[in-house]
Amino acid sequence: MAGILSKSAVFSPISHSCDHNKGGIFPVTCSVSVKNEGKFVGCSLKSDFGGLRLAVNQDDNRLWSSKKGKSQSIEAKMGLSIAKAMRWWDKGLQPNMKEIASAEDLVNSLQKAGDQLVVVDFFSPGCGGCKALHPKICQLAEMNPDVQFLQVNYEEHKSMCYSLNVHVLPFFRFYRGSEGRVCSFSCTNATIKKFKDALAKYSPPRCSLGPPKGLEEKELLALAANKDLSFTYTPKPVQPEPTPMHQEVLAEAEPTPSKTTLPSPSTTVMSPRDSEERTLVTAER
Repeated sequence: MAGILSKSAVFSPISHSCDHNKGGIFPVTCSVSVKNEGKFVGCSLKSDFGGLRLAVNQDDNRLWSSKKGKSQSIEAKMGLSIAKAMRWWDKGLQPNMKEIASAEDLVNSLQKAGDQLVVVDFFSPGCGGCKALHPKICQLAEMNPDVQFLQVNYEEHKSMCYSLNVHVLPFFRFYRGSEGRVCSFSCTNATIKKFKDALAKYSPPRCSLGPPKGLEEKELLALAANKDLSFTYTPKPVQPEPTPMHQEVLAEAEPTPSKTTLPSPSTTVMSPRDSEERTLVTAER
């Protein structure tokens, strides 16, 4: 009993209890106690951190679990929980899904894909249609492990999306090997069949004749001309169109026609016999 009284004497009768269940990210019940001098000592928290009872120290702002005896930073614990709650586009990601970091990253990812089908997903964290469609895109990515899914955050790459003429969200572009872009469209949960049909059409294995094309020439030039992007591109030299093979063969096979000069009537040379016969005819007349 004496021990209890000695411990209770440290704290003043002034205490405060509050409930943060309303409007909070997670429910927390807090009891605060202060000394007689009005200096804050600590508080006892009852939250949803695994159903544990927590205590906060005034000096290092750390919390202790009454069950496990381990300490953790409040800022780290709360910041991690808030980040997970806000980044919905990180949930359900598959190994074949990647978030694009820059314009150069997008170009290189398309170049390295080879004959693999690549789906570029343009989304925005504030887009309700993008958020509703995301779980289904993750399911389709899991069902198609040979397809590469590239995610482009519109809010972080607005200038790049503008150069690529992307103005509607959610928006998708499909790329395949040397064919380059094979289709592009916008769809929602109501029109998800459009996305599934494109996967079924362009995902079967095929052999491309040539290196992967990736972005079109005009798109690469637009990215390079964008001053907001640190992207450089050297246009390919324009080569003259080769002469068709059959035209070259015909040109070699056909001989050059020789000129033939026909004698004019005034310069016709008559043989002696023809001259004699002409004289006889004239005499008879």
